[in-house]
Amino acid sequence: MILFDDIGSFPFPKGMNREWITQAIINNDPKFGDVLKSTMQQKIDAGVVIPTYPQFRDMNQMFLEIINDESSQEEPLIVRKEKARILELSALEEVGAQYLKNTGKKLNIRVCVTGPLELYQNQFGGTAYKDVLNAFAKSIDRFIANSIDNAKQFRIATISIDEPSIGINPQIMFSDADIIEALTIATSSSASNKIDTEIHLHSPLHYKLICKVPSIGIIGVESAANPSYLDLIDKKDLVDNDKYLRVGVSRTDIFGMAAVLNEKYATNVWKDPSRLDEIVTEMETPAIISERLQKAYSIFGERIKYAGPDCGLGSWPSQELASRLLKNTGIAIKDFMIKSMQ
Repeated sequence: MILFDDIGSFPFPKGMNREWITQAIINNDPKFGDVLKSTMQQKIDAGVVIPTYPQFRDMNQMFLEIINDESSQEEPLIVRKEKARILELSALEEVGAQYLKNTGKKLNIRVCVTGPLELYQNQFGGTAYKDVLNAFAKSIDRFIANSIDNAKQFRIATISIDEPSIGINPQIMFSDADIIEALTIATSSSASNKIDTEIHLHSPLHYKLICKVPSIGIIGVESAANPSYLDLIDKKDLVDNDKYLRVGVSRTDIFGMAAVLNEKYATNVWKDPSRLDEIVTEMETPAIISERLQKAYSIFGERIKYAGPDCGLGSWPSQELASRLLKNTGIAIKDFMIKSMQ
């Protein structure tokens, strides 16, 4: 069984932007909750089996602003558990309650948290202070633990640690052992609660390092836009370390796909948004997405546990277009599963 999830970020509703979101949070504006609920419902309606809470905020600042708040700290950079709150999850309790009422089942959701190394790099750059990295890791684990403990109307099925710097940023000065230790600390609550724990990488170059993290069971690979990434991974390593993959099967690099259309039509498709529909009608169709999944499955078989878009959809021009990509992805995964059982 391959589970369909998404990474998290999503386009803003028409007329809204990050500045509006920031002010809405500061002013405790109930419209922010309405936006979260309507966006989550779009993901559900598009067929995402384990949707991620809609991420409209900066992936670093939404955690750092709490971690750096001295009134929320137990120790420097270690947040008190009761303050380690992802406010988006509270707004989704109502969506979960409605889903339970409609289906008789709890909604499974994916919670994405920014990893300790990414937060460290954002705040301290290339210098290496292991105790500081581990402090970030403890704080992230408390965000995870708090989320698990306070989920009432939905079930947290997947925790994802977002670590785009691993394999891409050459300034990382920590040893492999330090990174493994920090990631183990950051995911200890999800592991102890037996929740699927994934790491989202933008490059699988150092996937063998992740294979040594006992609490992370799933390695995310952005393989739709970069099919060659699959060539970097040896199935034997996955089997030997009991790891699974989350494969990207639909492209999310909207600027790259728009560039193809610009060349095709000798125009700027951003000024003619109707041209962008071709992304979901010709470039990222269910048939094409299903072929990608088939190729990945031919290599890794049952070591693939999750599939979905490569990355978040926050840079896409509209919620409608992003929803259509999700719908195409869901159709492709479902078709693949039906064919594989025949």
